[in-house]
Amino acid sequence: VKLPTLSAVVSVHNEENGLAACLETLTFADELVVILDRCTDCSQEISIGFGAVISEGAWEREGERRNAAIAACSCDWILEVDADERVSTELGKEIRTVIASNEFDWYEIPVDNYIGDRLVRYGWGASYGKAAYPGLFRNGAKIWGPQRVHPRLVWDGRKGPMLTNRLEHFVDRSITDMIKRLDSYSTARAKDMRESSDSGSYPGYIRRIFSRFIKCYIGR
Repeated sequence: VKLPTLSAVVSVHNEENGLAACLETLTFADELVVILDRCTDCSQEISIGFGAVISEGAWEREGERRNAAIAACSCDWILEVDADERVSTELGKEIRTVIASNEFDWYEIPVDNYIGDRLVRYGWGASYGKAAYPGLFRNGAKIWGPQRVHPRLVWDGRKGPMLTNRLEHFVDRSITDMIKRLDSYSTARAKDMRESSDSGSYPGYIRRIFSRFIKCYIGR
């Protein structure tokens, strides 16, 4: 019986400092794909050293770049990973087992987020670091939306259970870096809201304050 194949894809913009450490954890995949978004550093040379399939381009929006990354993958299944993330040996084995079962079309992966070398699991929202993400899916099951930051997702197929082993996500080197990143997110989000003519509503904002508080400080 032919086992399903797996592409691991990483989209990068000048990530030479952490890219090699990321790719080292993805060698269990049948295909490595690296999307170079206007890179001017050594990201391309590092990717070539790992035998990765390389696609270069310039994308303003995150969703466009990630859809291009999916299109560059040739295997049956796709694992999306960022350059600041690491896949443990145990998680890699679990991914292989899950796709071999062929029961579902996409899965969420739990995430451990780090600021520097400190693990942070409680008391923050999704923009600070994701608790889980739908990063493992059958080729063709996932389409990213057009938003600049945190694009919406369109799915085709059945969702499987959450995986057990956790992805390591080194979100920022320090609190200062985190604040700079959130500032860039808020600017991009404002552009999306202006273009869509959807600035939200006061009742919606009030509901979100309470729902996010419950999610961050009670749910987590």
